Amino acid sequence: HSRENTGGCFNGECRNFIKVLLSQHGGLFVCGTNAFNPLCANYTRDTLEMVGEPVSGMARCPYDPRHANVALFADGSLFTGTVTDFLAIDAVIYRSLGDSPALRTVKHDSKWFREPYFVSSMEWGPHIYFFFREMAMEFHHLEKVMVSRVARVCKADLGGSQRVLEKQWTTFLKARLNCSVPGDSHFYFNLLHATSGIIHMQGRDVILGLFSTPPNSIPGSAVCVFDMQQLAHVFEGRFKEQKSPESIWTPVPDEAVPKPRPGGCAVQGSRFSSSTTLPDEVLNFVKTHPLMDETVPLLGHRPWVVKTMGRYQLTAMVVDTEAGPHKNRTVLFLGSTRGTILKFLMVQSGDSVSHSSVFLEEVEGFNPEK
Repeated sequence: HSRENTGGCFNGECRNFIKVLLSQHGGLFVCGTNAFNPLCANYTRDTLEMVGEPVSGMARCPYDPRHANVALFADGSLFTGTVTDFLAIDAVIYRSLGDSPALRTVKHDSKWFREPYFVSSMEWGPHIYFFFREMAMEFHHLEKVMVSRVARVCKADLGGSQRVLEKQWTTFLKARLNCSVPGDSHFYFNLLHATSGIIHMQGRDVILGLFSTPPNSIPGSAVCVFDMQQLAHVFEGRFKEQKSPESIWTPVPDEAVPKPRPGGCAVQGSRFSSSTTLPDEVLNFVKTHPLMDETVPLLGHRPWVVKTMGRYQLTAMVVDTEAGPHKNRTVLFLGSTRGTILKFLMVQSGDSVSHSSVFLEEVEGFNPEK
């Protein structure tokens, strides 16, 4: 229920905006902004009665309805990407509510996060993946450049030692997503707006991302596809580092990376069967080197859909992989800022990697003028 409480509040933002809604134990887990005082609670699915007491929504739900956030349950724990404070300065990936210890990303460290905008999160193998966009650290520019990223953490992470990364992730790593049109100089679509879930296509797990150009550039949107196997492989590659605040970012030489490899999941029965027993050297390295050197390549080396010079941006996406009379076609629905929905048919080329798209129709979903 939205309780009206407009004391010192404007535009009705003091209402309770539902920002997390998940299935859990046959019921619903819900978090709302609750007049800038976030709360979470469990509800029965059929009668929507509250079960038990509400819990704090801090680090699980943003304060402001305009802040982007993501949440999912995996292995009995809640994984969230949000901001923990009213001013949205402290962005966090947080695990809570399960039997595993609560863990978070390092606070106020721009190497870990710099003004992230969370787009989606998903479970794949032993990891949880988070897709977001943020201000880049690794370019030697004076102006701010926003890029798209994927970060991941191990579900089995138990945090660091009492000296380093205590109650913090020891497996947080991130990489840039490359959605670009090839050419003499790559034309980048840097801003991620939406992703599909993980889709099984031609024997591979893939994820589709909807990207746009920044507001001050040639207006355009593109859909790029990433193979989860290739994406995971980037996290096995080289790390990026900046030796001093003035120097450019360079790959870390292999001999400078401590063993066991930082950022990996602890393996049962190995010498370090829990992240809490990792050497300080490994924990310190992952704390100061969360960024991977390589970018995640796009499947087929070019976007599936490109729309440029339009009067509007594409910001939402739904994929139907079982379309058509034989349920064997893939159709893409893209929502625009103009309130229309664009429909594309994905067409596979000779090899299994390259696809092109056929524009089918534009449907008016919502016309503000009418």
